[in-house]
Amino acid sequence: MSIRSLIQDMRFSRSQRVVQDRSAVAAPEVGDSVKQSCWAHMPQELLREVLMRIEASEAAWPPRKSVVACAGVCRSWRLLTKEIVKSPELSGKLTFPISVKQPGPRDELLRCFIKRNRSTQTYYLYLGLTHALTDEGKFLLAARKYKRPTCTDYIISLNGDEMSKASSNYIGKLRSNFLGTKFTIFDGQPTDVGAKFTKSRSTRLVNLKQVSPRVPAGNYPVAHISYELNMLGSRVRTSRGPRRMQCTMDGIPASAIQPGGVAPTQAEFSSSTAEFFPSLPFFRSKSTRMESFLGPSAKPKDGVIVLRNKAPRWHEQLQCWCLNFHGRVTVASVKNFQLVASPENGPAGPEHEKIVLQFGKVGKDLFTMDYRYPISAFQAFSICLSSFDTKIACE
Repeated sequence: MSIRSLIQDMRFSRSQRVVQDRSAVAAPEVGDSVKQSCWAHMPQELLREVLMRIEASEAAWPPRKSVVACAGVCRSWRLLTKEIVKSPELSGKLTFPISVKQPGPRDELLRCFIKRNRSTQTYYLYLGLTHALTDEGKFLLAARKYKRPTCTDYIISLNGDEMSKASSNYIGKLRSNFLGTKFTIFDGQPTDVGAKFTKSRSTRLVNLKQVSPRVPAGNYPVAHISYELNMLGSRVRTSRGPRRMQCTMDGIPASAIQPGGVAPTQAEFSSSTAEFFPSLPFFRSKSTRMESFLGPSAKPKDGVIVLRNKAPRWHEQLQCWCLNFHGRVTVASVKNFQLVASPENGPAGPEHEKIVLQFGKVGKDLFTMDYRYPISAFQAFSICLSSFDTKIACE
């Protein structure tokens, strides 16, 4: 039996199991159908060989959905598939949903693009499947803009049709201040044990029993973005230069860009939030609400990585400021930028010349987004969303 026919047979067996589970929920023997299947009892050596061949042969999307299908057969297949499939840092591939929360590859930029829907204020992130700027792409994330009286929120979800914090597909948000000059990226789940939980109006609950245990309703600040101000209070932008921005990545140590450096990597989405969220009082004082809105200080913390704009060069023939996007950007825009690691406490090295994130316009509502280690697709997408946010006082 060939690898492809094996996958088709496995998918058919899985679809039958799903139908049985839905039609006979009350039958106890149905729950054990997976354990009794021939796939679950396949010898581990043979199973490992099959999964390794599938992983090697289906290297790109859409064929790579076969790898995801293998992980959904049963528990033993899922555990072994997760062991075989490496993180984006090592493989340069985005396979499972958790991949969008893991750092990108070290040696190259991962090519993505963003589509904007002006009518619904929604932004869609896709993984580029080819080197062309017009391919269909593999959907990764979606974000929707919500204007508040004193701020703007971008709710980020794994599903473009469920843009709510009450959804299990919610993974985080981006929040701006009133002027649109300072932004905070919030993760729905803590990236490390010492993460600080920030309250918001959506977490005003008597206790966690009022929320589904799979709803990640937390607000954990993981990064701060600030645009420098001029004397008039708007974002600094010379008539021919890009905006000046600074991104402080709270959870990523400055040593992560060094050879052998390590950035926090999330292994999986938490199935329960009870271990993360303390009991929250229903009533809060005014000072507590104000502290929640402002969030932690945006000042750079010691020992964390800080990203800044790469300085453009003046082009004498074109009479404008230019950045080399290596063909990934075709339309001049103030939104275009390249971010590199800033040498905060020492001399600049070759690692500070590498582009960590670049974002640029290629069409009316189409933008490219390329990122690499040590930031994730979620963090890169959030930073790019801050470039879309515009107000009268900011331009």
